Amino acid sequence: MATRPAAPREQLSATNTALLDDLLDGDQRALARVLTKIEDRTAGARDLLAALYTHAGTTPVLGITGSPGAGKSTLVDKLTDYYRERGETVGVLAVDPASPYTGGSVLGDRIRMGSTAGDEGVFVRSMSARGRLGGLSMATTDAVTAFEAFGMDRIIIETVGAGQNEVDIVETADTVAVVVQPGSGDDVQLLKAGILEIGDLFVVNKADMDEAAQTVADLEAMVHGAKPTGGVAGHHTADIGPVGHDSDDSEPPSESSTTDDSEEPTSWTPTVVETIATTGEGVEEFADAVAAHTTHLASSAGATSRRHQRAAATLQRLLRSDLSEISERLLDANGGLDAVAAAVAERDVDPYTLVDRLVAPLDSAVASATVNTDATEEPPDANTNSDGNTPT
Repeated sequence: MATRPAAPREQLSATNTALLDDLLDGDQRALARVLTKIEDRTAGARDLLAALYTHAGTTPVLGITGSPGAGKSTLVDKLTDYYRERGETVGVLAVDPASPYTGGSVLGDRIRMGSTAGDEGVFVRSMSARGRLGGLSMATTDAVTAFEAFGMDRIIIETVGAGQNEVDIVETADTVAVVVQPGSGDDVQLLKAGILEIGDLFVVNKADMDEAAQTVADLEAMVHGAKPTGGVAGHHTADIGPVGHDSDDSEPPSESSTTDDSEEPTSWTPTVVETIATTGEGVEEFADAVAAHTTHLASSAGATSRRHQRAAATLQRLLRSDLSEISERLLDANGGLDAVAAAVAERDVDPYTLVDRLVAPLDSAVASATVNTDATEEPPDANTNSDGNTPT
């Protein structure tokens, strides 16, 4: 099952083949059309993504999250300027919240990223969260694949900015920066914020405000006073050492303590950086902190671990999406959601038994597939005894 198709592009239509070739040649219009197909889940989008995946590299992905009004978009704009001044190409994915009533989205983050307008080395794409919790769109990870295949040197993802539960970014980005604005709450409020548990870096933006020093002090105290959590998925701060550096062990690690490729790096401590995004002050220090974390991941096999985590999250997301569609078909085959809901509401059947009945065919199919997989093991030759000898 876990083998690559011999020729993914052979599954593409003529239109998508041309689109793939144009994207690989660096055509931004082709990239825009591919991203639209990804978001809309048009026919052939998965085949196109499968072909793109063979060309995707390992571009560093920076995720920027934080509460609304913290200055994330302006900070992304200044950081993009910084990278462009050094000749690097940048792909930006800005995810905006969607209306719970109409499903519409303003897609206004790119308005604050106007300094690079017309720059062929920058591609900014606004995406609607489409009702998904966690701060990202369902299509964000697929869009990263398209950016990697396009050949971007840097990829930056800005999350919705809707509150304290934006933790999906840790499954997509290599480095996560949490942007905090001064005066956003006391130390207790900071402790309540779930996004603080996923940060590799903390950026106190609008550092010219009076409350900035206290916010920095609160964050520094949290960083240095944190305890290993271990069990928190995607947590990057399991070990405490000097801020922004690997923990300073006086003795080299023994051979038995070498970090396994499958484990999350355990010696990085988040950096706290102060910036004033409107003027660009502190942006270079922010970029240096990002580079330091990237270097740390590479030196501790963390980059491999993050890629494995991203792959696992992608598989789960795709399975959930497909299983959701299958569940809709199961309901339709049994009279539709309204009919079965009416039966439950009238107490004709309890919801637990009803769901068990609906998923029974799936359980049977999975069990059958497991049996068939076991049966594919090569049986012994009919002309061979159990001891492996040919009968005479």
